[in-house]
Amino acid sequence: MAQEPVLRQSPKKTTRKRSPQSQPLSLRGRALRLLGRRELSRQELEGKLRRYVGVAADVDTGADVDFDATFGAEKPPAPPTAADLEALLDDLTERGWLSDARYAEALVRKRTGNFARRSIAQELKRAGVDEDVTAAALTQNPESDPDEEFAAALALCQRKFRRVPADQKEKARQIRFLQSRGYSIGLALRVIKQLGAAGNESDE
Repeated sequence: MAQEPVLRQSPKKTTRKRSPQSQPLSLRGRALRLLGRRELSRQELEGKLRRYVGVAADVDTGADVDFDATFGAEKPPAPPTAADLEALLDDLTERGWLSDARYAEALVRKRTGNFARRSIAQELKRAGVDEDVTAAALTQNPESDPDEEFAAALALCQRKFRRVPADQKEKARQIRFLQSRGYSIGLALRVIKQLGAAGNESDE
């Protein structure tokens, strides 16, 4: 006797709940995460956050959001505006979490000994740091004093090449290196002259 076919019921669709990892980050959350990695200037942080202005918040992975699956019956978060971003930057600055002065001091410490004052100042300018803030950061670091620049360039060249330039080609190469780090041609020539004098003394 043939058996009657068994009708299977299709499983009920369930609404997927958001896990903590898939919660969309707010503009503030993104800002705090970025600042937790390293110091940023106000202009840098604004540039990194501006991509999220005027668009709906996405999940932490940066992928497009399936709002039906992610939010269910909830209304998606309203996209942040340029005014929201400006207010956030002001608030972070007032709280001391965002500081151009602190960013400048950190950059000066990191670059001093490897780059000229001029190069460091230009980098800070590109980051939107005020000239007075830049000058204060450079002044606070003794190693970045203009009088110490020659010694710093000399030490840098010695670390990089570990030998006195043997010919004009090698001299030109070392001069180009110093110029790429922001040192003037005059200072670079002084360094090469000093290296040559030191080499002659060691040969005697």
